[in-house]
Amino acid sequence: MTPSQPKKLRILILGGTGFIGPHQVEYAMSRGHTVTLFNRGQTNPGLFPTVEKLIGDRNAPDGYAALKGRTWDVVIDNPTQIPRWVREAGAALKDSAQRYVFVSTLSTYKNRGKIGMTEEDTARLNEPAAADAEPPKAAYGPLKVRCENDAKEIWGEKALIVRPGLIVGPGDLTDRFSYWPIRVEQGGEILAPGTPDDAVAFIDQRDLTEFIIRLCEQQANGTYNVVGPGYMLTIAEMLYGCKAVTTSTARFTWVDADFVLANKLRPYADLPVWMPPRGDSEGWARMDCSKAKKAGLTFRPLAETARDTLTYYHAQTPERQTALKAGLAPERERDVLAAWHAKQGS
Repeated sequence: MTPSQPKKLRILILGGTGFIGPHQVEYAMSRGHTVTLFNRGQTNPGLFPTVEKLIGDRNAPDGYAALKGRTWDVVIDNPTQIPRWVREAGAALKDSAQRYVFVSTLSTYKNRGKIGMTEEDTARLNEPAAADAEPPKAAYGPLKVRCENDAKEIWGEKALIVRPGLIVGPGDLTDRFSYWPIRVEQGGEILAPGTPDDAVAFIDQRDLTEFIIRLCEQQANGTYNVVGPGYMLTIAEMLYGCKAVTTSTARFTWVDADFVLANKLRPYADLPVWMPPRGDSEGWARMDCSKAKKAGLTFRPLAETARDTLTYYHAQTPERQTALKAGLAPERERDVLAAWHAKQGS
């Protein structure tokens, strides 16, 4: 069922031309909203020739000058994990916007071993000591905590915090989900980590961005966990779901978590999406998103995400297709599988 047409909004998107921005812009416009983009004009500058674009550099002095004298109903801050950007955007826009949306992450939670974590679980990671430094990868979660805190302090009840899990789908440049449909399509024996019943979770960027726009239409505030699908998905269901959209003859060899870790294969990197469901990661793929679902979060079928991810991949250059940023290199996969079979005596 298509949601009813809402009151038209004037939406300012900080960014808007990277991974999650383009579909967000298209969906907002399809709903009748007026969209303005604010960015440096360097990433995909040819997108949306009919959309107003304001040029500014968030790292430059007076980088928000193009926003002066303007008003918006909603500001959506997609790209940042730099607290200074959140504070400076607040200083530039607090008096000229009715709502501020910050796209955060489930990685802000401290107790990831708890199954069914809700937005009411307030234990989060500690803020980094040097929050304004260029963000090292290890500080991603803590920096997002600082960004959330700054957003709430500046915007108060006008702040909307969205905490997605792993964001996947066409346009993803990290390959943290893409590796699996690509690898499955290639066929052969595939190293599948853990057990077939291990839970996995992710959110298609199109489901995330559509939900954000609908929250804006509802004038929502507060915090929402946003990850899918709408049920507990096992890694076996994910892998066979990827296989179902191909003609692959791939076969899966399940390698237990202890062997995976002993061979220094990194969950979520060498083996994307998957985390061993134990200890501090037991609840990582089983967050509670009932609040978001009640507010209208929907999930497209896994088949659609997998198929569209493959279509996007095949449209890339040969160089990009051979340089995946996540997953196992073929020779490494073969070596670990050979060691596993030797251990099993087969």
